[in-house]
Amino acid sequence: MGIIKKVFDLKGVPILAVVCIILFIAERKKPLRKQRLKLKNRLITNTAVAAPSFLLARLIFIPTMVAIARHNQHRHSRIFTRGQKDNLQPLIAFLLMDLASYIWHNLNHKIPLLWRFHVVHHTDLDLDLSTAIRFHFGEMVGSIFFRGFFVWLSGATPLNVLIYEIIFEAETQFHHSNLKLNNTLEKALNLIIVTPRMHGIHHSNQPLQTDSNYAVIFSFWDKIFHTHNLNRTQESITIGAPFIYNSTDFSIRELLKMPFV
Repeated sequence: MGIIKKVFDLKGVPILAVVCIILFIAERKKPLRKQRLKLKNRLITNTAVAAPSFLLARLIFIPTMVAIARHNQHRHSRIFTRGQKDNLQPLIAFLLMDLASYIWHNLNHKIPLLWRFHVVHHTDLDLDLSTAIRFHFGEMVGSIFFRGFFVWLSGATPLNVLIYEIIFEAETQFHHSNLKLNNTLEKALNLIIVTPRMHGIHHSNQPLQTDSNYAVIFSFWDKIFHTHNLNRTQESITIGAPFIYNSTDFSIRELLKMPFV
């Protein structure tokens, strides 16, 4: 799997680290929402919860996606003929992988078993860059099968997969950040990608608001499937998990046990 080291480890990780540093500084200087909890405590909690997911992502998820993509190179694309493949496949593969992320996110809210794992992400009582890594490792395991199917369906190459993963993680950092952008700039960006204000509505503790804005990279998936919602101001939103209204700041142990209780 030399391509993983060459593309993801040596190029992607430094890019993501720079994005993380820039967003961390920027959201401190221009916050979108007022934070309720101490940042230090949340950083410790979110990093500890994320640690098993990081290991699974690098050791199992990414190698599995690349392995599926390697298999794709030995067959025709499921979507296009050989003549169309060279020109259109990278774009179609990217779109299909992002559609898979949208559907998977939606299913995590709709299927009770999946929600048990995904709710760990939503129990954060503030929303910022650190929330972008607060995912239970069980959710990562489930995503291997679902997203892997779309990698196979799209005929993606290993390079397609790794480029998508780098952009996926960078955009996840961006739209979870507590960064206040100029309204005109954010509206322009939101025509194409998910922005902090858009995703902030998704993290509301009100079910009707949480049940919207599932897109990860391209915002138009929500528009296509009628789950787009921008009709809330950030000041009117209380960040947290739907149906958990007691403002509990869960411990690391409680969060890791949560899906199984």
